[in-house]
Amino acid sequence: MRKIIIAGNWKMNMSNDNALKLSKAVAAGLGDISSRGRIAVMCPPFTALTSVAPSLSGAKGLYLGAQNIFYEDKGAYTGEISADMLISCGCTFCIIGHSERRKYFGETDETVNKKVKKSLEKSLTPIICVGETLEERESSRAFNVVKKQVMGALNGMSKEDIAKVVIAYEPVWAIGTGKTASPEQAQSMHAYIREQLAGLSDASVSQAVPILYGGSMNPANVKALIECPDIDGGLIGGASLKAEDFLKLVHFDD
Repeated sequence: MRKIIIAGNWKMNMSNDNALKLSKAVAAGLGDISSRGRIAVMCPPFTALTSVAPSLSGAKGLYLGAQNIFYEDKGAYTGEISADMLISCGCTFCIIGHSERRKYFGETDETVNKKVKKSLEKSLTPIICVGETLEERESSRAFNVVKKQVMGALNGMSKEDIAKVVIAYEPVWAIGTGKTASPEQAQSMHAYIREQLAGLSDASVSQAVPILYGGSMNPANVKALIECPDIDGGLIGGASLKAEDFLKLVHFDD
């Protein structure tokens, strides 16, 4: 049975002091979510990773993640950060290919693929983001776009490696806009992604990979989304910046 994962992407927010306050509040309110088959992941900006890491000590089911990674181990790559650097900060997860990285920083399916492979080589769990724009959805290209992104991200990978990834479907038109895909729209795409995973590996691997929803999930819609058979949690933006809201998402059925 797949675990439910609620991952908070803090984006370019939070000073170190505020990051520490937020992480402590989340850790204090979680309880033993691991016994309920749940995982919470906090993904602060790079500058706050070492500030946040101590907050995870003793919190069962709470993990630290990064928002990006580079696919080389070291070298003359100004401004980049390696897997080993992230691990040294306490990271076990890493977001890869977020739509904002694709839009603003030239991320491609090819670079996503390299980053995923490097993450797995270093035993970091990649949260691979895929999703379509509003124009692509309205022109009936959503499924083709997402298929291309899934295929590109996992190109050349073994069944064993595919079984270690997490996918996050983020309809770009629903990120930070207050719009949300309906549970039916989200479930349809999640089921489609699972079909693609089966084609790249097999049915057992496909059924084991968590697929998160990443488009303005909040306390008001989380339950309806996660109750869908192929939605296994969320990649959370704005609602992860308030401990109370993030905790409501983790404890969505309490």
